Amino acid sequence: MTSAGTTSAEPLTTRQLDVDALLDDPGTRIIVCCGSGGVGKTTTAAALGLRAAERGRKVVVLTIDPARRLAQSMGLTELDNTPRVVKGVTGPGELQAMMLDMKRTFDEVVLAAADAERARQIMENPFYQSLSSGFAGTQEYMAMEKLGQLHATGTWDLIVVDTPPSRSALDFLDAPNRLGSFLDGRLIKVLTAPAKVGGRSAMKMLNVGMTMFTGVLSKVLGATVLQDVSTFVAAMDSMFGGFRERADRTYALLQAKGTAFLVVAAPERDALREAAYFVDRLEADHMPLAGLVLNRVHSTGAPQLSAERARAAAEALDEAPPGDAEQLAAGLLRLHAERMQIIARERRMRDRFASVYPDVRVAEVSALAGDVHDLDGLRTVGELLARE
Repeated sequence: MTSAGTTSAEPLTTRQLDVDALLDDPGTRIIVCCGSGGVGKTTTAAALGLRAAERGRKVVVLTIDPARRLAQSMGLTELDNTPRVVKGVTGPGELQAMMLDMKRTFDEVVLAAADAERARQIMENPFYQSLSSGFAGTQEYMAMEKLGQLHATGTWDLIVVDTPPSRSALDFLDAPNRLGSFLDGRLIKVLTAPAKVGGRSAMKMLNVGMTMFTGVLSKVLGATVLQDVSTFVAAMDSMFGGFRERADRTYALLQAKGTAFLVVAAPERDALREAAYFVDRLEADHMPLAGLVLNRVHSTGAPQLSAERARAAAEALDEAPPGDAEQLAAGLLRLHAERMQIIARERRMRDRFASVYPDVRVAEVSALAGDVHDLDGLRTVGELLARE
């Protein structure tokens, strides 16, 4: 990728993202849609999944977005941690969809890695229940865990991932290190130390220190909380390494050939600033960027009529004898002038981004009159995505 500050004399059309080629390539196994909130990531992910299925791929769409719009647009009453078949796909492929259930995914990890009794002890532990439901970074870690699980089954030949909104979407990449840092942290090591030290004398000396240490922690955290943490750590000790190993495997999968990241944005200053942040971060982490999806781009059926000419014509009609037709025409001309100003501003934003990132291919999706709420709407978005 070309670094920030460089420019390109190529016209934008030479950097068009070929969405159908990406979807049709059997080597494309994972597509990750990332971007700031409110730019249409969920709709984009669903539209890509539907278009790929109708072109012959066996697809599962994993959403981490809590808005649940994906379920509605796919005609499903609900989404949960189990992939569900989407009915109404008209092509030769198959489409399934699911929504990440963070706690259930964590439970699945525990059940797979521990015997029945230890798994019960872990899942009944109050600290585990808090960690698995809302600990910072747990959602993103479990999203990676679920992606790894889906890929490992070999059931689908394409997985489309809809990431959380805003910059936290890239916590998806940070999750292994964040949770790993917690599990490898000083507190965890101290709490697991008694079980790892050999010899009675060493254990006796350590227990004296631990008594003083835990006495301080009890005052800070409360004795019950400390006991819950200690019990949790003791039960999970043998699993800590497995967490990091699985996360590292999934992280490597995201960097591998066959994965494609799509940054989704709107043609607005803040959204494109966030898109630039995503592009830079993906490059720094050696993640394969396929391109930028620019959603809700405004257009007009009369591009030859400039904003200036439209305003001048409206002013001329204002000076004419008053009449309903004249007033209507003047109002329409002013609306057209405003639309042309919006189009010009969006093009400036787009071209500014393209001048800084000339190697990033772009797919533009025209703004729709209404919200996408069914499969036909998703098909329309897919067609716009693939339009040359």
